[in-house]
Amino acid sequence: MTTRARGLSARVKLTLSYTGFLLVAGVALMLFAQYVLQFVPTTSLIQTNAPDGSTFAPNRGDLLRVFWPRAFAVLGFLTVVGLLGGWFLAGRMLAPLTRITAVTRVAAEGVLDRRIELPGRRDEFRELADTFDSMLNRVEGMLAEQRRFAANASHELRTPHAVIRTMLEVAAAAPDRVDVPKLVARLSHTNERAIALTEALLLLARAEGEPTTDEEIDLTATVLAAIAELAQASEHTQIRVDTALSPARVRGNPALVHAVAINLIRNALVHNTAEDGWVRIVTETRGDLGLLRVENSGQILTPELVATLTEPFQRGAARRHDPEGGVGLGLAIVSAILRTHAGTLSLAPRPEGGLVVIAGIPTSAR
Repeated sequence: MTTRARGLSARVKLTLSYTGFLLVAGVALMLFAQYVLQFVPTTSLIQTNAPDGSTFAPNRGDLLRVFWPRAFAVLGFLTVVGLLGGWFLAGRMLAPLTRITAVTRVAAEGVLDRRIELPGRRDEFRELADTFDSMLNRVEGMLAEQRRFAANASHELRTPHAVIRTMLEVAAAAPDRVDVPKLVARLSHTNERAIALTEALLLLARAEGEPTTDEEIDLTATVLAAIAELAQASEHTQIRVDTALSPARVRGNPALVHAVAINLIRNALVHNTAEDGWVRIVTETRGDLGLLRVENSGQILTPELVATLTEPFQRGAARRHDPEGGVGLGLAIVSAILRTHAGTLSLAPRPEGGLVVIAGIPTSAR
């Protein structure tokens, strides 16, 4: 961080500005008076009918001798008033900056629980303070979310590795009793889940950090490709998939939009009922958004639980076995992708059980 040389404070600058304004105004008045006095004759004037009987009247020189000393005295008085009054007024006006600076300095040191909270009516300083408080709220929330994410990711990554270690330790303790094909199958399955989790974490990081490309995408074709890709999982779980796909074209990153469709449909397949489960997929264009609606049967979810489902590693009710290896990141990935596309995401529980998810992607670049 570059260290700046110390300069004049804003209070001193404002004080000098106020004083300078008063001096300029005073000098202008003096010059105007000097201009007016030019019309007074320079010769001596004799007044013969004065009420007090005097016969003297001042000429220009007499007036100037009286005017200039008093004018400079008034100018000095204005200088003192400008300095003292300007210092006081500048201090009152800049008082909120002291509070703002104190909180920002503490925030720069990593303490994010302090807020400015300036009282009073709305003005430029209050707008700045409120904006900074809002930024601190968001940063604090993001850091808390990152800490939870790191803790959850560590736990989720540790679980498959711990399972693999346990299986290997058991096999090493009794090598003659090991069913090698069964052990290999279990190790392979656990390893695939660890790989799936790692890939999901990478996709989440990519969705949050990669700028979107501005390409035209056939959302309907993308959804059909996702359905075909997940068809094997749908057949395995005996879940009925119904579609009502209307033409919809959006703009964005094709790979990320495909990830939205894959994750929403997979989420609907995984979080479903054991018998008579179904998934309904709809695409349409509404206004300037291409919409993908995925609705599924399942267990009853509370609105409070649904509100947390876009957080990483948040899962709904007990889920069916997922041969693809669900890791609790699907809706978090979808939410991150839609944010980068300036899209929308809404989740609502079905009264009969299950979930309705509507993803909106702009039809034109924003």
